[in-house]
Amino acid sequence: MKLRHLCSLVSLLSCSALAAGTTESAKPAFSDMDVFELEWASAPEISPDGKHIVYRRNGMDIMSDARTGNLWLMNADGSEHMKLTTDDISEGNAVWSPDGSRIAYTRKGQNGSEIFVYRVSDGKVARLTELERAPSGLSWSPDGKTIAFSMLVPSAPPVMVKMPAKPEGAKWAAYPRITDRLKYEQDGRGYIEPGFSHLFVVPADGGTPRQITSGDFQHRGQPQWTPDGRTLVFSANRQPDAEHNFRNTDIYSVEIESGTIKQLTTQTGPDHHPVLSPDGKKIAWLGYPDKLMAYQTTRLYVMNIDGSDKTEIDLKLDRSVSNPVWNKQGVYFQYDDHGNTKIAVTGLNGKVKKLADNVGGTTVARPYGGGSFSVNSKGVIAYTHTTPYRPADVAVLATNDAKPELVTGLNEDILAYRNLGRTETVWYKSTADGRDIQGWVTFPPDYEEGKTYPLIVENHGGPISNYGDRFSPEIQLYASAGYVVFYPNPRGSTSYGEEFGNLLFNNYPGEDYQDVMDGVDEMIKRGYTSEDQLYVTGGSAGGIMSAWMIGKNNRFEAAAVVKPVMNWISKLLTADNYYGYADYRYPGQVWENPETYWKFSPVSLVGNIQTPTLVMVGDADMRTPLSEAKQLYSALILRKIDTALVEMPGAYHFISNRPSQMISKVKHVLAWFEKYPAEAVAPVKQVK
Repeated sequence: MKLRHLCSLVSLLSCSALAAGTTESAKPAFSDMDVFELEWASAPEISPDGKHIVYRRNGMDIMSDARTGNLWLMNADGSEHMKLTTDDISEGNAVWSPDGSRIAYTRKGQNGSEIFVYRVSDGKVARLTELERAPSGLSWSPDGKTIAFSMLVPSAPPVMVKMPAKPEGAKWAAYPRITDRLKYEQDGRGYIEPGFSHLFVVPADGGTPRQITSGDFQHRGQPQWTPDGRTLVFSANRQPDAEHNFRNTDIYSVEIESGTIKQLTTQTGPDHHPVLSPDGKKIAWLGYPDKLMAYQTTRLYVMNIDGSDKTEIDLKLDRSVSNPVWNKQGVYFQYDDHGNTKIAVTGLNGKVKKLADNVGGTTVARPYGGGSFSVNSKGVIAYTHTTPYRPADVAVLATNDAKPELVTGLNEDILAYRNLGRTETVWYKSTADGRDIQGWVTFPPDYEEGKTYPLIVENHGGPISNYGDRFSPEIQLYASAGYVVFYPNPRGSTSYGEEFGNLLFNNYPGEDYQDVMDGVDEMIKRGYTSEDQLYVTGGSAGGIMSAWMIGKNNRFEAAAVVKPVMNWISKLLTADNYYGYADYRYPGQVWENPETYWKFSPVSLVGNIQTPTLVMVGDADMRTPLSEAKQLYSALILRKIDTALVEMPGAYHFISNRPSQMISKVKHVLAWFEKYPAEAVAPVKQVK
């Protein structure tokens, strides 16, 4: 622990090397079983007085093959770092009471989770509830006497017929499951229990929860208390056609005693994440006017507590903002810029001051964004900090003008003793229109300048998302196997503004393909690789791009297409999000505009593929169903192109959720690439 306190934010890596007592080249590379040793912080919550931090410490359990997490408590300087409770059960959702004397949190129970309260003075724990379903969005009242939360209230499933009575002892088939809802299943969750989430309150010293909201509408998220403790402010969709008008949400208030609900916003589009000003007179919130585009930046708004005088705070940022928090210093928020997540603060005048970089490190698979922060009334910030060489640690920013300092080093016992691949940012021009495109390159741990290496192109998912300079065990495992790994942010990626992100509207895949291929040429130009050492992979939208690339050219020795969409027509009527694409990605429904949906389906190009291709998918994937991957495999096997289908048992769309399956995914990709060592292949005719 002493070493961690000596390492500043900027010198952690050098301190790690000192701790190891050896040179980088003498250390072993990051390997498969190291995945089980990884830990990362999430959801750090600073106490009201800024002296303590509670956070969730996550890891990979080798015996249960699962991601686990428990709450840990420490002083704000990282000292007195200890587990919050003695329970070895999943914990989370920690929130401080207004006076900092207690921490409310959830712990996994028989029916999901229960609400517990931890008393800081003596470490005693009390269970407050015995709920039928799992609570979420815990929020303390200003006087610390009540806790609000959201919870599902089940509805009876539909019944169409009455079956005759079965003979005593007979074993008949279960009653059919009948569905009459728009959203009835979700990837990673399966069938969604019928019902509606509502807001509840429960006494902070225990008692009976009382339902506050009513109606057949979903009320999710963390409700916000007004200073007088009489009203909750929240986001929901209470429109008559809420199920089909699913993108639209508004800000509402509800009186605790009467249950009277008042609608405060009416903008067409998603209005969410309300936060109250310290004096309780205004509400800031996030949203945007829905213009039916592939990507729209989330903006910051403010209004009076009664819903009057609505206005956008013009940040002049052209970046989506998230996680707003309002204190006397201003409104704090997160945003992604050029593949890096920041924390900033603004006043109502819209003047933005960036406070911290490198937020994230909580995805722990591929280098996506994420992370979170909290801030107390005096402006002390606790947040998750990452680099390409470490998953999330907790960092503290004491004031708006201070320099951040790390207060944990959760992986120094493992990653300080590993030779990790070096990561660099690269910029290059797209030949499609001259735009600047950003990507990252991770080199093999013992990379030698002037020597060429086989190249893996790793395409990100989304496609409305971004990769960045964040830790990724998958990228490090590829690099440890001797590959240069290139992962770009082509057009359509977030963190470059609304216009750049929206370039895929009615044009996906489009020139983003060219952006990636131009990056491949840049890798060759820089001497990192050569034309006969190219490989490509990617998952989800990255699987789409990988399939599209090998359908457009034959430059790659081998490909691994992971959980792709091959046929938009079949995907959009079978996936869990089947209802969300029309008019936002392509015009009209699939039956109204089949030509366009087919035009952008990679299956339309399978007749051109000559590249040996591994196809991989989780057999429980509801986002890009198994049938999509099988279309690619079946087409290639019929055409006698080298191929194999890998089905991960029980895996949903996040195929790397279980640590063993993350390892298995990477090992299968590498094994496939190793079957096809580098050799010159003549390119086939390019397909426009």
